[in-house]
Amino acid sequence: MNNNNENNSNLVIAVVLSALIMVGFQYFYVKPHQEQYRQQVLAEKQTQAAPKPENAAAAVENAVPRDRADVIKETARIAISTPQLHGSIDLKGARIDDIELAQYRETTDPKSPNIVLLSPSGSADPHTPYYVEFNWLGDANTPVPSSQTEWKSDNKTLSPDHPVKLTWDNGKGLNFTRTISVDDEFMFTIADSVKNSSNAPVTLYPFGLIARQGNPVAKSVSVLHEGPLAVLGGTLNEYKYKKLMEEGKQTGDSEGGWLGVTDKYWLVAMVPQQDEKISASFAYNASGDPTLNHGWFQSDYRGAPVTIAAGATAEQTEHLFTGAKRINLIDHYAKEFNIPHFDRAIDFGWFYFLTKPFLYLLAFLGNWFGSLGIAILVFTVLLKLITLPLSLKSYHSMARMKKLQPEIKRIQERYADDKIKQNQEMMEYYKREKVNPLAGCLPQLIQIPIFFALYKVLYVGIELRQAPFYGWIRDMSVPDPTSWTNIFGLASWGVPHQLVVNLGLFTLYLPPAVQIGAWPILMGCSMFLQQRMSPQPPDKSQARLFMFMPLFLTYILSSMASGLVIYWTWSNLLSIAQQAYIMRSDANKKA
Repeated sequence: MNNNNENNSNLVIAVVLSALIMVGFQYFYVKPHQEQYRQQVLAEKQTQAAPKPENAAAAVENAVPRDRADVIKETARIAISTPQLHGSIDLKGARIDDIELAQYRETTDPKSPNIVLLSPSGSADPHTPYYVEFNWLGDANTPVPSSQTEWKSDNKTLSPDHPVKLTWDNGKGLNFTRTISVDDEFMFTIADSVKNSSNAPVTLYPFGLIARQGNPVAKSVSVLHEGPLAVLGGTLNEYKYKKLMEEGKQTGDSEGGWLGVTDKYWLVAMVPQQDEKISASFAYNASGDPTLNHGWFQSDYRGAPVTIAAGATAEQTEHLFTGAKRINLIDHYAKEFNIPHFDRAIDFGWFYFLTKPFLYLLAFLGNWFGSLGIAILVFTVLLKLITLPLSLKSYHSMARMKKLQPEIKRIQERYADDKIKQNQEMMEYYKREKVNPLAGCLPQLIQIPIFFALYKVLYVGIELRQAPFYGWIRDMSVPDPTSWTNIFGLASWGVPHQLVVNLGLFTLYLPPAVQIGAWPILMGCSMFLQQRMSPQPPDKSQARLFMFMPLFLTYILSSMASGLVIYWTWSNLLSIAQQAYIMRSDANKKA
């Protein structure tokens, strides 16, 4: 950088560096899709000393999958009715296998179907089986509840004000009672008790599982984890679908913690008693035909043995979360039930220390102003105010560098054949003039983690899902839907689909240039205007690179969340106003 003789070389290098990092992030770390995985896995390992947990795949009926609603109608059920959840519990096995999210829909159309989270065994696409069971494990001589157990219920509807009590007698002196309650959000409480009326002590193991059929193809990019995950021993563990299919069963032990399956916005998680030692496992079981999408993923845990003396009663309480990953609610449950690192169910990424506060701030501003679109604009203003001292320092540093250019040019010409001596002389000159040639880069470098953190917030925060802006932006978490080729939606003809480029090791999914929408174009224009207000590099090659950046970033950002593009555009406009103000102030001082 010391050899550059243009007054804003630091800015150029910082912009190029930002672009390179963003391109690497987008193309080499972000892989929008994964191929379906078709490999079978290793056989399950035998557990020692304890009964083997029931495997969901082994219990699958060889029936042809049918419509989800038809399957639900054919079984005896307890209805679930809360402000946030609609669904039912199958009395056979006490399975929680029918959950719809009452406040979330598949599209921005208010008449579109609610999000279906859990579905019973035997359901057909697009809602393949996905369910939760809590049971007990025992030895071969002790009948315990299983997926085939027919429970009796004292109520037909579960609501926040009316828990339900399930009972089952094993016929050998053990009476099982399960009380299921639910709050007005997404948390179930499962309180089990076992009364031993026999003449001998009995040892049982509490057990829970989440089973999901199908070989899911990740809908998200690889910066976002979707699949089984757990916090075991205070550490977050993420298990990729592909890894489970290729490497087989994964296990872990912990005291307390939690485990489940996460999607981009939704979570199903079991929370055992936090003072209980558990053994967790995560496995995949292929169907008979590995080319079919019929494999099963299972996350389960087995608790510590519970010995129930003759005439005694044992009790066990677990929790189950089935719903949307709203940050304030997740943190509330973490505090209420002492769930370690429950907020890590939201994939905040590398910049956790920025991403989580950003999400909280945007949610707060959105509630305050009644619009997340306004929240992004206000958020950008706050960031500009916070970084204003650095921006002022950067501008004044660039102005000082401009004054030093004649002498720097003379040093470069004098030592043109000795680059080492040239650099030494320039550094001495900077030192005498008390100028830091890197000071102009600092504000641009600070923008890099801010950009990635905000990208993550807009991508994973359910608070931003289907949040509208003004005009044609109905969902700020997805790219701008317009295109200049059909006059930004005014014309009736369609536009081409995304470009797919197979590079062998990975595949790029790129938007064609014709799909660039109105907001990315506005962003590019604002960036171009900002550059025109800055001193231009005298070197022609750097000047061309400088002018190319708005076009390049317009294309890149056209495939990103429109909320991010709105942020960048508004940030550019604020920078333009800020730079104009500083230039006018300096001109007045000189006058």
